Amino acid sequence: MTRVVVGLSGGVDSSVAALLLKQQGYEVIGMFMRNWNDESVTLNNECPWVDDSQDALMVADALGIPFRVVDYSESYRKRIVDYMFSEYQVGRTPNPDVLCNREIKFDLFLEEALKIGADYVATGHYCRKEVQQTDYGQISRLLKGADPAKDQSYFLCQVRQSQLAHALFPIGHLKKTDVRKIAEQYQLITARKKDSQGLCFIGKVSLPEFLQQQLKPKKGRIISIPPEAVTTEIIDPSAEINEEVLDRLSSPCKLHPEMGSVIGEHNGAHYYTIGQRKGLGLGGMKQPPFVIGIDARENILYVGEGENHPGLYRQALKMSASSINWIVPEERLAAGESRKYMCRIRYRQNLEPAALFVFENYSYLLFDTPQKAITPGQFAVWYEDDYLIGSGVID
Repeated sequence: MTRVVVGLSGGVDSSVAALLLKQQGYEVIGMFMRNWNDESVTLNNECPWVDDSQDALMVADALGIPFRVVDYSESYRKRIVDYMFSEYQVGRTPNPDVLCNREIKFDLFLEEALKIGADYVATGHYCRKEVQQTDYGQISRLLKGADPAKDQSYFLCQVRQSQLAHALFPIGHLKKTDVRKIAEQYQLITARKKDSQGLCFIGKVSLPEFLQQQLKPKKGRIISIPPEAVTTEIIDPSAEINEEVLDRLSSPCKLHPEMGSVIGEHNGAHYYTIGQRKGLGLGGMKQPPFVIGIDARENILYVGEGENHPGLYRQALKMSASSINWIVPEERLAAGESRKYMCRIRYRQNLEPAALFVFENYSYLLFDTPQKAITPGQFAVWYEDDYLIGSGVID
């Protein structure tokens, strides 16, 4: 009998994933990952790990499957939290959920599952997997979830082929409403439980309070940049393109204090992200202000008035070669090659057409139209039809 370890999180999605696998005849083991034990930064006690582990245990009991708890809190702090701090410190915005899947769920957790004789690990992600035979052997492809409103393939964009080969996504073909109906039909305790929010495994947090554990508050200037002070260069994507052009198009607009005026004060530029509108504490403006630039070294926050401010837009982005992950390594583009894909630069953003240009040290995405709030530290992802092809960290 094929053995599967399910990552029971205490939520409805992983609960139904375990149920469906058992119904399909797998030998199912439930395992809860304890990855965080500092509740001092959580809000309203949302997603405390103790409650979640109890719900996971009750689901396992109801399904009649073994249940275990593993503690990865130290590894989570080193691999995810420390990385978050280092990125925010230099004015970048990391994505801990993508990293958590690559570093914890499909690395440490998978390793633990294989140790106890499992053939696969399963999660409650809304995505799908397809196994194909090709000229270079059997491969696993990652597909969007069938529910477009819940597709979570973006969060698995850095999972490697060796990890994906051992992964199952039992609810990827379902809509969220169907998952809840199944949970209610089988009277699972998690049937009506709210979806978790906030950082992966930490829950809903006050991000400034969380970051203040290591990044101390520091007063600084908020400078408003008038729209006429910056321009957005736009080129025809069919024009002749070289790396020099792409490097220029992907570079953030150069901002300095003399370009605008001081309109407020912040508690630390590293607490903010490109494109942020809320939490700036600014009033008296005709249109809402957006963060268009972060100078972490000088502790200056640059804002622009209105969502059409040219400082918010760029037509291209740049990614270091070392950050790029091809789901099927044999399909990677070689240096000097380019190809058109459908892309997104954040979770739930509409897919946008762009050309991927690959060079020796960097790769670039050139979009047909300028994109709003391209954010360093986030992941850019490219698709062909329903298949997620690859991803990279935005510079």
